[in-house]
Amino acid sequence: MLYAQQCCRAGGDCTNFKVRQNVSNENLQEVVKQKYGAAAKQVAAGGVATCDGGELSCCDPITKDLYDGSQISALPKEAVAASLGCGNPTALAKLQPGETVLDLGSGGGIDVLLSAKRVGPTGKAYGLDMTDEMLSLARANQKKAGVENAEFLKGAIENIPLPENSVDVIISNCVINLSGDKDRVLREAFRVLKPGGRLAISDVVVRGEVPEEIQKSLLLWVGCIAGALRDEDYISKLSAAGFECASIEPTRIYQIEDARAFLTGQSMDVDAIAPLVDGKFMSAFVRASKPALAAAATKSVPGLNVLKCC
Repeated sequence: MLYAQQCCRAGGDCTNFKVRQNVSNENLQEVVKQKYGAAAKQVAAGGVATCDGGELSCCDPITKDLYDGSQISALPKEAVAASLGCGNPTALAKLQPGETVLDLGSGGGIDVLLSAKRVGPTGKAYGLDMTDEMLSLARANQKKAGVENAEFLKGAIENIPLPENSVDVIISNCVINLSGDKDRVLREAFRVLKPGGRLAISDVVVRGEVPEEIQKSLLLWVGCIAGALRDEDYISKLSAAGFECASIEPTRIYQIEDARAFLTGQSMDVDAIAPLVDGKFMSAFVRASKPALAAAATKSVPGLNVLKCC
């Protein structure tokens, strides 16, 4: 599944997935870096990052129509063209003036630039990405947008280059699912958040049981869900990292018709597998918070949609 993300992220050859799916976790960061780099080059050349470099993206049902016109009208077209997330965390995170925001896997910078506008001149928005080409694109987009209260950092989301207790809000847009060590990502997020800080991310989540072989094929179709966790597992990992008030709110549920064209091309009987997978993959808004006081760090019982303490 480690190469499935290439379909969404970088215009790669989706047909090679079955051959490459056993790439080791140790190579995953390099794989993602290469594909993000290719996507940045595609956008810098005046294109839009797609599955095959053409007009259609296999991930359209995930990546399209995430931002309204009022949000993106003032942004560089390159920032919009490089946007390949699965949600709009800046619209859901309830950012406040003066807050410090960190975007994990910031890509071309669209969510950082939007966040910087939300937190205003007294706030700060950081973007973290490990790909030189994406960082170059993001910084160029920042300059074009005239946004001064943003900064793009180079690094991996498993090792955030910021001190502990330094960030009010962490956002991310369909990136944590691509990490080979999600537990470490969440521990790092917890470390850099201030007491009472918030995790407010968009990611793709699996709901319920899906046969493994079918899931692998669907993971190829929706490249952004390579490595996607089941909802219960996501909640458990958040709790294990120290977060409280964890919840998962579906924002877009994918039906079998979204995948029909791709699966038919894979010689699969779509009608036969539909009852097994329909509606089980979703983009979701994942919320959690760091306890406000050290004494409040007692872990809550894992459960979905527990919102009362957030």
